[in-house]
Amino acid sequence: MQPTGASKWAERFIWAAVAQGLIATIATILILDPLSYFGINWYYNPGMVIAGGGGGTWMFTGYILYLVVGVVAIAVTALFYFYFEAIQGKVYHGLSNYLAWGHYILMNIGVAGSMLIMMYGGYIAGWEAGALKYTDYQIHVADLSKVEDPIGALVIVACLGALLGGIGYLTNHYFTKR
Repeated sequence: MQPTGASKWAERFIWAAVAQGLIATIATILILDPLSYFGINWYYNPGMVIAGGGGGTWMFTGYILYLVVGVVAIAVTALFYFYFEAIQGKVYHGLSNYLAWGHYILMNIGVAGSMLIMMYGGYIAGWEAGALKYTDYQIHVADLSKVEDPIGALVIVACLGALLGGIGYLTNHYFTKR
């Protein structure tokens, strides 16, 4: 098959990166809390949670990982699909198309879910450390221990999606004729 100059999967992953970027933008606005400059305050400022350290570092870690993996890595993944479909002319169909769908769905759900739960858990932990003066042990037992398993499960979902994508790349590369 001749190079087409177009890639349906690259376009899907770019739009996923745009959606993830919108979610990251909303999270950034909530963290920066611009309404506080107008006298409208949160119950507890997310910026203070991050600055407080302790359990609040989970919020910062989740945020940074969401930017890197949820936005940038999803966008970069589109380049792989573009290369195979538009440059090499190996359009995804059959098994490789199903594997690409698995990659798309599982990676987006796993990354967004795990990082957003991590951010929320970190926010609650930081709030309790700052507002309620809980100790790190109390915070871990009360809140962070409850989100560890869902975060881990969703990270496995994201990794499974990436694995399906890799298998799809190999399947498409070796079994699709140009």
